[in-house]
Amino acid sequence: MTRLVMKFGGTSVANLERIKRVAKRVGVEVARGHEVIVVVSAMSGKTNELVGWVNETSPFYDAREYDAVVSSGENVTAGLLALVLQENGIDARSWQGWQVPVLTSSVHSSARIEDIPPANLDAKFAQGMKVAVVAGFQGISPEGRITTLGRGGSDTTAVAFAAAFDAVRCDIYTDVDGVYTTDPRIVSKARKLDRIAFEEMLELASLGAKVLQTRSVELAMRYKVKLRVLSSFEEQSDDAGTLVCDEEDIMESNVIAGVAFVRDEAKMTLVSVADRPGVSAAIFGPLSEAGVNVDMIVQNIAEDGRTDMTFSLPVDQVARAEKAVAAAKDRGEIDYHDLIADEGVSKVSVVGIGMRSHAGVAARMFKALSDEGVNIKVITTSEIKISVLIDRKYMELAVQALHDAFELETA
Repeated sequence: MTRLVMKFGGTSVANLERIKRVAKRVGVEVARGHEVIVVVSAMSGKTNELVGWVNETSPFYDAREYDAVVSSGENVTAGLLALVLQENGIDARSWQGWQVPVLTSSVHSSARIEDIPPANLDAKFAQGMKVAVVAGFQGISPEGRITTLGRGGSDTTAVAFAAAFDAVRCDIYTDVDGVYTTDPRIVSKARKLDRIAFEEMLELASLGAKVLQTRSVELAMRYKVKLRVLSSFEEQSDDAGTLVCDEEDIMESNVIAGVAFVRDEAKMTLVSVADRPGVSAAIFGPLSEAGVNVDMIVQNIAEDGRTDMTFSLPVDQVARAEKAVAAAKDRGEIDYHDLIADEGVSKVSVVGIGMRSHAGVAARMFKALSDEGVNIKVITTSEIKISVLIDRKYMELAVQALHDAFELETA
């Protein structure tokens, strides 16, 4: 008998009516002969409410108790779904992370899954259980404390279960019906992709596409878990949604798979930095220690022993970055003349495995932006992506222009 993993996000289980709808979808897969592992999130808005309660109770909270409170939302959903499935005549039970067990590291609120021993679930499936409803986003540390996996952790839980139980596929049900060439709210002609390679999805997820969590795609790519992104709110056919799979499983693909963007970016430049061995480590070490998420990095050619260093970061981390860099200067670790922050930029990227075998992608991208009068501030490239920083006011125009330039509305 084959195993199938199904994951339902917060909007899919937002109330009892939607949980009943989820139970019907699960029942269809049971009728097809699958043993099903369902991974559920907390009801929409519940995790934020729980986090708010913790912050209100104790601003300097114990992270272990934070996880104990915040993980409870998934437990409620799992129990309710198991009850509905039982009412529908399906042998189901709920499982909390510690019961499976989902073994994680000890880093509370952002733990990583280390192992999922299959013995407990296998024993129950052998006894006739048809559906295991697993509370996502949570596990248990070596010290025996409840842990949570960080934002988007239920996606990661689902992929990890698919890998551990050798599932035929992991279906991620969400409020969109698949992965699109870009955000349809910005480009009305955006097209749903039937298939996308793991590498492309990983780049799109890391570059701003919010359909799948980055860690879940990394895990799927490592263990060759086929992912399917589907809508919870539409009738499904066998070829519905978007399949995220190996590059070899895609017969033919466009040069570019999609256009991603991050709206709220900032650009910081250290002007006239003393150019010496170790200067990059002296700059980016303190930024890392301060929890600043640096992305694009560009260093100018040195003149007279000095250079400029530019990097991008989330706009809400600018103050933290300025403080970290200033402190490093005060300690004598780095020497620069000025620090300039531009908080009005966005990052726009094109992604596609076809770049490996097609020349001229960069030229086509830059011409499309030039034709619309969009000035590029910073450029970075990799094997399958090109990213640029531009003024935020031009972001939507740039996304539309690139979508048209690469003819992404056509299959």
